[in-house]
Amino acid sequence: MIVKTRIFIFRNGNYRNLSELAQAMGISVSQIYRVREGKRQINQKFIVGAIKAFPNCKLDDLFYLVPDSPIVHNDHHHPSATYSTDKPAAREKIESTPPAPEGSPQLPRSKTSTSRATLVPS
Repeated sequence: MIVKTRIFIFRNGNYRNLSELAQAMGISVSQIYRVREGKRQINQKFIVGAIKAFPNCKLDDLFYLVPDSPIVHNDHHHPSATYSTDKPAAREKIESTPPAPEGSPQLPRSKTSTSRATLVPS
């Protein structure tokens, strides 16, 4: 299982930018950016910082779990290869952020969209 976060949705109503959020969480802006971009896993310091930055939110409001993606090899000769492709889009998936649990703080709604999707490399 992989830990994912909703803090970037909650941030919109509380912090003007990633720098303010980083300061409230007690971590670097680059760490927040790398987590947001999927280049870094969420660690204990990130979780503790999120709890500090959003004291009125429950842990379940801030974080959720998603199943690990299966590993796909592009090697035709690899015994566990399930398919082969040279198209980068085939190695990516669209992942929607699940809604926060019932009773959690309400998020501001976008005027143009009611759902958000994030492109996550597999």
